[in-house]
Amino acid sequence: MTWSIGIDVGSVSAKGVIFNGEKWDYVVIPTGWMPRQAGKEVLDQLLRKADIGLDNVGIIVGTGYGRVNLDFTHKTFSEIVCHARGAHYLFPQTQGIIDIGGQDSKAIAIDSEGKVKDFILNDKCAAGTGRFLQVMAQVLGYEVSELGERCGTTEPVEIGSMCAVFAESEIIGLLAQGVSQERIVAGVLLSIARRVGTMATKLNLGPHVTFCGGVAQNQILQRFLKEQTGWEMEAPEKPQLVGALGAAIIGYELCGGGK
Repeated sequence: MTWSIGIDVGSVSAKGVIFNGEKWDYVVIPTGWMPRQAGKEVLDQLLRKADIGLDNVGIIVGTGYGRVNLDFTHKTFSEIVCHARGAHYLFPQTQGIIDIGGQDSKAIAIDSEGKVKDFILNDKCAAGTGRFLQVMAQVLGYEVSELGERCGTTEPVEIGSMCAVFAESEIIGLLAQGVSQERIVAGVLLSIARRVGTMATKLNLGPHVTFCGGVAQNQILQRFLKEQTGWEMEAPEKPQLVGALGAAIIGYELCGGGK
């Protein structure tokens, strides 16, 4: 049996998927300061989980910003291509992808075979990225993963600054004015949704859109994005794995699909 492995090394976490055409398993670890070491650790953990040796793996495909450091991969592909394949595999009806990563956010239009038709990328500043959420969460004393639980249906406060530096000062000022943390969290999530939604609607993604990236687990942000775009949106159970899964699928096809 031939296996393929996809490894997606992002700025926050390194993800890996092992795939044999029928089933797949995964590993997620923090990237830390050494992307290559994180990617190698993901590879080793995947082999242990599958209880196989490297000679059972037909191909290893790297993606993510850290893919240039993965000297043990056979092929590399951009996150754009890998997210498209991964999202299409999970949701064959999807026509577009919104991915909010640690360093950038993307909107990708795909065809009925999961191939990229067009895309748009925000990688010029922290606004609209996971990094923006991380900074705002630190100011409020929360973990990023807690943000969705902290606001519920609270009315968002208006946050005008999208620059992470100015937004941090604005939040400190709102706290000094006695605005509740719940309203501020909701305001932060709404500001992200507005920023990403405005970018995404420049492309004709809808109506079926897949929401990827670790922050896609935030149900409130997902709701705000739906309201901003008007599109149906669904996120997989592990939205941070879509790129690694796509890399593994591409690799599986490249090595003959196990035939």
